[in-house]
Amino acid sequence: MLIIIFFPCYHTLDTVTITPNQPLKDGDVLLSQDRATFALGFFSPANSTTRYVGIWYNRISQQTVVWVANRDAPLNNTSGVLSINNHGNLVLHHHNATSPDLNPLWSSNVSLSSTNTSAKLLDTGNLILIQTGRSSNGFVVWQSFDYPGNTLLPFMKLGLDRKTGLNRFLTSWKSQSDPGTGNFTYRIDLTGFAQLFLYKNKAPVWRVGSWTGQRWSGVPEMTPNFIFNVSFISDTKEVSIVYGVKDPNVLSRMVLDETGHVSRMTWQAHEQRWFEFWYAPKEQCDNYRQCGSNTNCDPYEEDKFMCECLPGFEPRFQREWYLRDGSGGCVPDTSKARVDPGMSMKDCRVKCLEDCSCAAYTTANETSETGCVTWHADMEDTRTYTQVGQNLFVRVDKIELAKYAKKRYGSVGKKGMLAILAVSVFLFLFLVVTLGYWFVNAKKQGKRRDRKYSFRLTFEDSTNLQEFDSTQNSDLPFFDLSSIAAATDNFSPDNKLGQGGFGSVYKGLLNNGKEIAVKRLSKYSGQGIDEFKNEVVLISKLQHRNLVRILGCCVQGEEKMLIYEYLPNKSLDSFIFDQSKRSLLNWKKRFEIICGIARGMLYLHQDSRLRIIHRDLKTSNVLLDSEMNPKIADFGMARIFGGDQIEANTNRVVGTYGYMSPEYAMEGQFSFKSDVYSFGVLLLEIITGRKNSGQYDDITTTNLVGHIWDLWKDGRAMEIVDECLLEESWCDGEVERCIQIGLLCVQDYATDRPSMAAVLSMLGNDSALPSPKHPAFIFKRRTNFDGSSDPSTSEGVHSVNDVSMTMVEAR
Repeated sequence: MLIIIFFPCYHTLDTVTITPNQPLKDGDVLLSQDRATFALGFFSPANSTTRYVGIWYNRISQQTVVWVANRDAPLNNTSGVLSINNHGNLVLHHHNATSPDLNPLWSSNVSLSSTNTSAKLLDTGNLILIQTGRSSNGFVVWQSFDYPGNTLLPFMKLGLDRKTGLNRFLTSWKSQSDPGTGNFTYRIDLTGFAQLFLYKNKAPVWRVGSWTGQRWSGVPEMTPNFIFNVSFISDTKEVSIVYGVKDPNVLSRMVLDETGHVSRMTWQAHEQRWFEFWYAPKEQCDNYRQCGSNTNCDPYEEDKFMCECLPGFEPRFQREWYLRDGSGGCVPDTSKARVDPGMSMKDCRVKCLEDCSCAAYTTANETSETGCVTWHADMEDTRTYTQVGQNLFVRVDKIELAKYAKKRYGSVGKKGMLAILAVSVFLFLFLVVTLGYWFVNAKKQGKRRDRKYSFRLTFEDSTNLQEFDSTQNSDLPFFDLSSIAAATDNFSPDNKLGQGGFGSVYKGLLNNGKEIAVKRLSKYSGQGIDEFKNEVVLISKLQHRNLVRILGCCVQGEEKMLIYEYLPNKSLDSFIFDQSKRSLLNWKKRFEIICGIARGMLYLHQDSRLRIIHRDLKTSNVLLDSEMNPKIADFGMARIFGGDQIEANTNRVVGTYGYMSPEYAMEGQFSFKSDVYSFGVLLLEIITGRKNSGQYDDITTTNLVGHIWDLWKDGRAMEIVDECLLEESWCDGEVERCIQIGLLCVQDYATDRPSMAAVLSMLGNDSALPSPKHPAFIFKRRTNFDGSSDPSTSEGVHSVNDVSMTMVEAR
């Protein structure tokens, strides 16, 4: 819940520090150092006249308090003073107090070896007390980040310092008009395997869960993305979590409100509001022990009771269970989880099977599938998620498992078993006959050649079987593995063209002399079977001069490959972003490439048999043939739209940082305008020869799109044009027009962006263009607090795979 505080006019202090000679009085404001992002001063909450010392955002319209010093000791008038006393501590007192050291309303209350101290507010929102004398810059002896209120700001720690005993946790306000300590707390519980909990009056109301390597297990939306980075520490020194932002200009906060809800928000400047990424708890299954012990809670079964006993367990209280009260759970009792961080999933299974007291196991880290968590009594708060989660392996007697399967899936009966057996025999005989026929024909031909025929493939991954029926794709030839291996010299490194998130690409030469490009799917790829199938299904049905042509595929054992036409000039980024090669692309050729890409996108959106959104358009996915004609590639992330469909939503955000539209990256909403946004970024990159997400000495405060926007507003847009084009003065008008088209494509709101048909029309005539509005995603470069860039944390181009608004994986 948003708490908005209205502030009267204030007097800004001439200094950025509070010293013994420079206190902070009611009516004064101390701004944060460097960029004045935050302010420190006195305020009154809404519908209240009491006064508090607090920190709030300084430069947003909705003034929002993020920290309160005297939350349980308010002032009844405006006589408050925040000063440094004779002992060097920050104290809050009345201005007419005879001795501020005696019974202050609030104090930093630290033991100091020196009284030579001062206080200042950092641009992170952290109020620090500095003791000088130990170093030239001073030594921080106290900080507000160690004493959170209801708000967790970026780079604040939540958790326990084992050495000092300092425990940092959130506490809600009593109400919107009273920042006093409320009923709800949000803290890490170190009992057993460290978990995060939400409590009400010390009683748990929501188990946020344990750290899985990417997120808390109970917050599926909290997957890392290109805005946030999260680090979890659990060692002998501390157990804590830190939420960071990759760009200091992104204003973000996590709030525990007075109703007991936790939410993650970022400030949307163009809408002048806080945008909510996620909040919880929001479903009945989020409630602590909603279904009792040894159960699973599934909120998505509309016609069934959400609570279900795990295999081998029965309801403790049958009558209450039938009345849909699952709080009694299922027998037996009391649970504890044990963890072994370094154990593999395979070893974890062996460990659990060898221990008769082990009731269940799972992995501690879902990303690397390492770490072993085992249960030796009750299992609490197990629940179902639609998109993400971890597999829980429960120890069950085979008889009980059969009972559970029958109860859940029903019984096929004797006749059903006979029918299944008959169908199985028929399919087996059919398979034998088909294989025999195939081998006879292959033998007659003398060798196994590349061939086109109807086939059915079954892919098996770690969780399930997925089928792809190529009878729907009879135009697509099937290549034998041996012929592909021979064509690429057994995938020789000398024939390797490049590497991506899917795996590697190799150049090959078939027996008939035709050159090919082979995309070989890596078994460690972030893209998997779904993307492979998607590309086979889509691109085999598309025919356009500006789309790459697929020649076939190869699936044999664990090998899965796509075979394309070979394009000798590789990808567009290898020219545009190469200092020596981009001079080969004059403006005429660049304009032809821009128009070719636009025609290809229009075909996908409007003129093809399937209406397709590409979702990963970027310079590296535009290939160039021998005559430098562009061909759009990589359809693994593409989606098909119905004839009258204009937009859709997804919990799986895919694409590349710097090219993704805001509504897609933040809300999972995509449409044809999402591709238009990517095209706009690509267009500006072609004109400038620079990456939108790159770092450049002359772009110090924003990214490429934002820098172009600033220049455009000042009438200086031509200053950013690639220096290779400066000698072609005749094309200035055309280049400037294309910059304007690019800015129209990257406008913040999807409805403001033109369609690809409109873009092609703009490129093809000289009619007047509308003025572009503010573009989206103008992020600044991340720097260290000392002002220097950190190459280890600099942002490059990354793709997003399996993201819930919030994982960024390199491709």
